[in-house]
Amino acid sequence: METIINKVAESGILTLDLAKYLVKEQDIASFDLKPFLFREMILREKDYREALKQQDWSSFEHKHVHIFCSVDAIIPMWANMLAVTYLQPIAASVFFGTKEELQHHLLLQNIAQIDTSEYIDKRVVIKGCGDIDIPAQGYVAASALLQPLVKSLMYGEPCSTVPVYKKKN
Repeated sequence: METIINKVAESGILTLDLAKYLVKEQDIASFDLKPFLFREMILREKDYREALKQQDWSSFEHKHVHIFCSVDAIIPMWANMLAVTYLQPIAASVFFGTKEELQHHLLLQNIAQIDTSEYIDKRVVIKGCGDIDIPAQGYVAASALLQPLVKSLMYGEPCSTVPVYKKKN
C-alpha cells in the first residue's frame, strides 16, 4: 500500500490570513451628524451643543466610531471636534470618514502590529481565497511589512500559490 504524503504540510510554508486582522462589524458604530442639522442643511451651534448633551452615548461604548454626515451639508470643523469630546472617553477609537474607510484604517493598524518574528527567513503565503473580502490596502501593507523579512512571499493558498517575492542569496 502506498503512503499518502501531505506535501503542503511538509513544505514549511506559513500562512498569514488577513481576515484575522479585520475588525468585527459589531465593534463598529456610526455617528451621523444629519439628525443634528436644522432642515438637514444647517448646523446651529447652540442647538447642536444642547443635543449632544442630551444624546445617549451608551451605544458607542467600546466601539470604533466613525463620524460622518449622510446629507450634503457644510459642517464646520469644530462640530466634528465637539462630537469627539463626547466619544473619546467611551469609544475604542474615533475616526472621521465612511465606515469602509474606518474598516480599512483599522485593518492597516492591526497589520502594522503583527509580531513578525515568526516569519523571519520563512516561506510565507498571504491567504487570498477566503470567504471574507480583504481590501487591497491590507495585501499591500502585509507585503510591505513582510518582504524585508521573509525568504519568499506568495499569494493564494499553500496548495496553489502565486509567487510574489523571493529573497536573492
